[in-house]
Amino acid sequence: MTQRLSLAVILTAFWLMLSGHYTPLLLLLGAGSIALVVWLARRMDIIDREGRPLQLLLRAPRLWAWLSVQILSSAWNVGRRIWSRDAGWSPELRRVDADEMSDLALVTYANSITLTPGTLSVRVDADHIEVHSVDSAYIDDLERGEMARRVRRLDAG
Repeated sequence: MTQRLSLAVILTAFWLMLSGHYTPLLLLLGAGSIALVVWLARRMDIIDREGRPLQLLLRAPRLWAWLSVQILSSAWNVGRRIWSRDAGWSPELRRVDADEMSDLALVTYANSITLTPGTLSVRVDADHIEVHSVDSAYIDDLERGEMARRVRRLDAG
């Protein structure tokens, strides 16, 4: 019930924000549309915890702040290496463990890897992510597991 109610609240807020017109007819049509969408979502059994990860709203800013620092640091490092005469690149493709993660955490982890300059998530399996890196040191950092720990903490609470 709370899943359906929160979906209805989110859809209502989104509709009101986009509409800008609050005549009785449009409000009635909007309410009918929202009720239809919630009913269809319930009938299709697609209202679940991962479809609307509201539980992440309070924990996500901490991960975003940490990830922003990692992105800036990595961008600085990659940029410095690009401009240096002897960059010493050692590109590598390696599998990184991503076991015991929900689908949402796995996607968040893979996207976080790709957002970090110098690394790219190539393929995602149930318990591994294949990562290409411009330098093996970046994958070594991933294998230490700090990013995976933070993503798991985001998902687990």
